[in-house]
Amino acid sequence: MKVLLLKDTKEEGGQDPYVRELGLHGLEATLIPVLSFEFLSLPTLSEKLSRPEGYGGLIFTSPRAVEAVELSLEQDGKSEVWKKSLRETWNAKPVYVVGNATASLVKKLGLEAEGESSGNAEKLAEYVCSREPPALPLLFPCGALRGEALPQMLKDKGIPMESIIVYRKIPHPGIQVNLDSYYSKQGIPASIAFFSPSGLTYSLTHIRELSGGRVEQIKFAAIGPTTARALAAQALPVSCTAESPTPQALAAGIRTALQPHSS
Repeated sequence: MKVLLLKDTKEEGGQDPYVRELGLHGLEATLIPVLSFEFLSLPTLSEKLSRPEGYGGLIFTSPRAVEAVELSLEQDGKSEVWKKSLRETWNAKPVYVVGNATASLVKKLGLEAEGESSGNAEKLAEYVCSREPPALPLLFPCGALRGEALPQMLKDKGIPMESIIVYRKIPHPGIQVNLDSYYSKQGIPASIAFFSPSGLTYSLTHIRELSGGRVEQIKFAAIGPTTARALAAQALPVSCTAESPTPQALAAGIRTALQPHSS
């Protein structure tokens, strides 16, 4: 059975881990990227990273925010200063992250990550609140569409935080062409998995047009509760929500959703 994944591609090259995992479950997955990213405020971010003494630690809730850090240091000519001194100073402070993908990029920067088993921002906020409260604000590079749960939870606990928007999501320029091509060659997929509310926004109209009256046959899957809520808001039945944002959890959920129900 065919599964369509609407997500961003992994930068490292090689087969996407979600495509690979679904293949292990006997499902033929195709990835169509729905998002591109535009980085913002990089000089300001670099300036803040150059003053670790002013902060109590870092928070990352997405891989893109970590990429923005790397890009800001490169563009500002501070990559060497980072390796020689800045990295070590930041490493003396907690670096909180959501998810393994974000954690692995943080480790590539030479930082020690903690809290990566938190599946979402709310869970990470709970983790941060359980730690020793910092005297200085936590620096939170984030996206323009970041949720309010984490900032609000930290504020309620009196934990200081300074957020800076360092990227925004924009529609991938090839969505329509790629979806047209997929449907003309592969037909209507058995399942479609969405990885973000914005990915849903940018692709749903076209999916409805291409699927026509057979859209109800499709099992819609969500990578997490926020995306599931966005699907429900569009009056789409959510056949499965991954228990955690991992290839294994999503593949298991889709596999179960596609199994014929025994009467």
